[in-house]
Amino acid sequence: MNVIHKIEHWGDMHRAKWLDIVRIALGLLIFFKGIALISNNAASQELILQNNVYGFSGLMASLAIHIVAFVHLVGGLLITIGLVTRFAAVIQIPILLCAIFFVNISRGFSMLNSELWLSVIVLLLLVLFWVVGSGPFSTDASMKRRARVKD
Repeated sequence: MNVIHKIEHWGDMHRAKWLDIVRIALGLLIFFKGIALISNNAASQELILQNNVYGFSGLMASLAIHIVAFVHLVGGLLITIGLVTRFAAVIQIPILLCAIFFVNISRGFSMLNSELWLSVIVLLLLVLFWVVGSGPFSTDASMKRRARVKD
């Protein structure tokens, strides 16, 4: 058994049921962040251009925002319902790392920079759900129960 399988097995065996509420809240937060990115595309594009992230032009910034918004929408929905939660969390992690190190950190490490602290908390929760998985009140668990009944 390789290291990833050992981590997944440990996460499946040591799981608190209340973490499902946290997982659903995290998924909804990410989903609504995706909606906010789509709704306020001009402000998001201006933020990227203002910080000169990777020297993006306007078109590239717009494309990046749409890709991030799509990943947030799909990943947030998957995390909320508990379907392939580990995969959905892993695809969110690079986005959060970029948000922390290239966008939010430019505003400084003050207590007033709530967007930075929210990004850090979301990143830590994504790593947590990458390890522990989706939990007993999820689509994954329901599909596993149905598979066991059929066998």
